[in-house]
Amino acid sequence: MAGHTCNSIIINAPYDKVFDISNDIPRWTELFGGEYQKAEVVEKKDNKITFRLTDDEGKSWVSWRLLFKDKYFAYAERQEPKFPFKYMKIVWLYTPKPEGVELVWIQHFEMDEKAKFNDEQVEGFINKHSKDNLKIFKDSIEKAANK
Repeated sequence: MAGHTCNSIIINAPYDKVFDISNDIPRWTELFGGEYQKAEVVEKKDNKITFRLTDDEGKSWVSWRLLFKDKYFAYAERQEPKFPFKYMKIVWLYTPKPEGVELVWIQHFEMDEKAKFNDEQVEGFINKHSKDNLKIFKDSIEKAANK
């Protein structure tokens, strides 16, 4: 079995702003509502960003992210350490709509057998956090776009 979540929100701002701000890794400490103590870019090469996130418990991991601004999506994977996951794949879709840009977060993952929580439990956590975080993304990006 694998875990799968899909959450979305409409952000009333121009696409360029939505894409650029949402993929500004150092801003994730603000955009993810205190979930990350640190969000650092390790390397940026062409459309690939390798970055390190440190959560509110001080645990760090490295992920990479591919930006496809012209195709309206970004794709990411957790790299090292993968634990507590076997894998974590993330797709962000950006769909221009009359009322703004719909930002959709899809997370596809499987928990390691040794992890404290199973796929279903983690789906619940991710769904709750994603809804809260998407609201912060919306508020922050709309505020930045209206400056």
